[in-house]
Amino acid sequence: MKTSYMKLRGSQYFRQRLLLSTLSSTPILVEDIRSESASPGLRPYEVSLLRLLEKISDDCTVEINDTGTKLRYKPGVLIGGKNVVHDCGLSRSVGYFLEPLIVLGLFGKRDLSIRLKGITNDCKDPSVDTFRTTTLHILKHFGVSLDGLELKIESRGAAPLGGGEVVLVVPIVPNNLSATTWIDEGMVKRIRGVTFSTRVSPQFGNRMVFSARGVFNRFLPDVHIFTDHRSGQSGGRSPGYGISLVAETTAGCLISADMAVSHPKTEVDALMNFEEKPELMSPEDVGTQVASMLLGEIEGGGVVDSSHQGLLFLLCALCPPDVSKVRVGKLTPYSIATLRNIRDFLGVKFVIKPEPTTNTVILKCVGCGLKNLSRKIS
Repeated sequence: MKTSYMKLRGSQYFRQRLLLSTLSSTPILVEDIRSESASPGLRPYEVSLLRLLEKISDDCTVEINDTGTKLRYKPGVLIGGKNVVHDCGLSRSVGYFLEPLIVLGLFGKRDLSIRLKGITNDCKDPSVDTFRTTTLHILKHFGVSLDGLELKIESRGAAPLGGGEVVLVVPIVPNNLSATTWIDEGMVKRIRGVTFSTRVSPQFGNRMVFSARGVFNRFLPDVHIFTDHRSGQSGGRSPGYGISLVAETTAGCLISADMAVSHPKTEVDALMNFEEKPELMSPEDVGTQVASMLLGEIEGGGVVDSSHQGLLFLLCALCPPDVSKVRVGKLTPYSIATLRNIRDFLGVKFVIKPEPTTNTVILKCVGCGLKNLSRKIS
C-alpha cells in the first residue's frame, strides 16, 4: 500500500510537527529545510530528536537526503521502554527533548523511563527545574496522576560542554486524558524557586537568592528559594549558574520563569586560557532579571505562563470529544503556530475569545479523542 505523506516546507516548528505527526500517525514529507541557509539541512539536535523517536517507537522510518534538506518521516507505534538512554548532544539542552517526551510517554505501550544526557540548563530552552516544578504539574489538570511521573536531576551540565544527566519517568494513561475547564487564575500566594551553580563559587547561589528576594519582598512574605550547588562529577563539565522561579496561585496555577548563564560555545578555547574569559552577567543581575520576568508573566495573566501555552493547547486538543476551556495571557507567536499545526494534524479548531477587561484570552475546543491504542489490552 502506498503511503500518502502530508507535505510541509521549511524548518519552522520542526519538533512540534514531528510530535503531532507521531501522535496522529500521519507520515510527513518536509522539504526545503533551510535550503537557502549558508549551512543547509537539519541541525544536529533535530537529527538527535529523530533518533530519539526511533528509540521509543517500533517500526518508524526516517529518510533524510544527502544534504539534509528533505525528510520523510513515517511514525511507528509508540512503545515507551525501560532504561532507554539518549545523548542529546550539545547543540540544544535536554529541555528541547523533554517537552515532546512527556506527551509521547503518556500514549506508549509501556511506561517510559529514559535517561537523557547533555546540557540541563541554558538560555534557549526551559530548564530541567522548570519541567520538574511546573510542566509536569500541568498534566494533572487533564486527569493524569502525578504518581510515578518524575524527573530526577542526577547531575547538572551547563553549556558549552554539558555533562548533565536527568531521568524522566512517564507512566502511560490507561484510557485517555480528561477534558478540562481551567480558567480561574487565582492570586499569587507564594513564590518558590531553585538556583543552580556548577563549577563556580557556592556563594553565587546565595547572591541570586538575595537579589531575587529583594524584588519579591515588597509584594509578598512567602518566598523560599533553595540553592543547588553541584561540584565534581555531578557539576558537569562547564561553569554556569542560573535560577528557576515559580509563582503558585490560590487556584493552584504555577507560573514560571528561568534563566541560565554560561560561557558561549565559541569560547571553549578561551576557557582553557583563563585570562580571556568574557564577562558574564553577575549573579545579582540574574536574580533581579528572572524575578522581573516572573512578575511580567504574572501580570500577563492566564493559568500558565507564555512558555507553556503551546503544551496547554496540545493537551486540550488530545482530550476526548468534550469541551475544554482555558484562559491564557497574550498569545505568543509560537502558540499561534501551535494552534495552526493542531488544526492541520488533529483537525481540532479552537474558538478564541479575547477578554479586554482582563487582557486575557479564553480558548475553547472539542478534543480529538486520542486514545492510547498502543497499550496492551488486558
